Order: sequence, then structure tokens, then C-alpha cells
Amino acid sequence: MKVAFATQDLKRIDAHFGWAKNLAIYELTPNGHQFLQAVPFDGDLKEDGNEDKLAPKLEAIKDCALLYVAAIGGSAAARVVANKIHPVKVAGPE
Repeated sequence: MKVAFATQDLKRIDAHFGWAKNLAIYELTPNGHQFLQAVPFDGDLKEDGNEDKLAPKLEAIKDCALLYVAAIGGSAAARVVANKIHPVKVAGPE
């Protein structure tokens, strides 16, 4: 199973999905986990209302089952769920 983490620093789950500079993607197995890739994003990530900024992020996580985020907007969460990915909001940077 693949899992994505929204991260600014590639160390913690510390990013709003729409504003994330990176998505770290891991493969989880019964025997452990393996880092697969970090997908970087640039540009004006904090521009609210720009739903097009989500398209490349949704493409990057299309094979993931779970998405861990610090925060996610309602419309973005709906688009994630529509792609059969379960968003998980963490309480604080982890």
C-alpha cells in the first residue's frame, strides 16, 4: 500500500495539502516501509481558490491509499476522496 505525506521539510507531516512544497510517498508492507519518492511543487501554492494547483498533486498521489496532512480544505478533501484516497489530518507536525 502506498501512503503520501504532505510536507514542507521532508521530515514531518507539517503542510496543508494545497500549500505543500512536497509530497513524500512511501510503500508500506507487512515487513516495513520503503521511501519511494519526494514530489516537489513550486509556484504560488498559497493562492486560495486556485483549484488547478491541486491537479498535479492529485496525479502524484493517484496510486496512494492514504494521504496524511496537517490540514486540507473541504473541496480538496472531496477531490482526494473522489480519487479513492483517504485523507488523514494529524493533530500537529509529526
